[in-house]
Amino acid sequence: MSFLTAMEERYTTKKYNASKKIDSQYIEELKEILRLSPSSINSQPWRFTFVSDQETKEKLSKVSWLNTEKVTDCDTVVVFSRIDSPELFEKQIKAELPKGAVDYYKEFIKPKPAAEIKAWFDKQVYLAIGILLSACAEMGIDSTPMEGIEPDNYDKILGIENYKTLAAVAIGYRDEEDKNQPSKNPKSRRDLEKVVKTV
Repeated sequence: MSFLTAMEERYTTKKYNASKKIDSQYIEELKEILRLSPSSINSQPWRFTFVSDQETKEKLSKVSWLNTEKVTDCDTVVVFSRIDSPELFEKQIKAELPKGAVDYYKEFIKPKPAAEIKAWFDKQVYLAIGILLSACAEMGIDSTPMEGIEPDNYDKILGIENYKTLAAVAIGYRDEEDKNQPSKNPKSRRDLEKVVKTV
């Protein structure tokens, strides 16, 4: 299957088959794919938490607004968090990145207000979310990106410290009765010429 076909067939899954599990090899591949995600200056201001324990998913489902059943029925919930302290981040990149990357951060990012620095962190995390969604599509795994969650409660349930949850992605396999799949609800996107310009 080509990547184009995979993207044509992927959709936001609304109903999962709770009895169909993802092979553990695919989960390990997805972890490595996320580790390889791109970020500005290779900053990597993120943490990815894979939750497959049913009891933990049940707890998360109660703080997931309209996504309750997706969280309980999917195979795994991948929680995306960003580092919460610019000071801790700077310490991290000084230890792990080349001088040029650190200098870029100090000159162009560090002078900004803390809220803008954290917004820059957020952008990097959302790049990784896109990578996960694309990888799942290519692997034939269904997915649901979810901002409709309570981040602070996710942090409490998962014991996340020094990071803040931004979003989560449910992954697994669709229930054949899911009304949102393209065969039942054709995908709707704006026309190509309205979103792509060639110069």
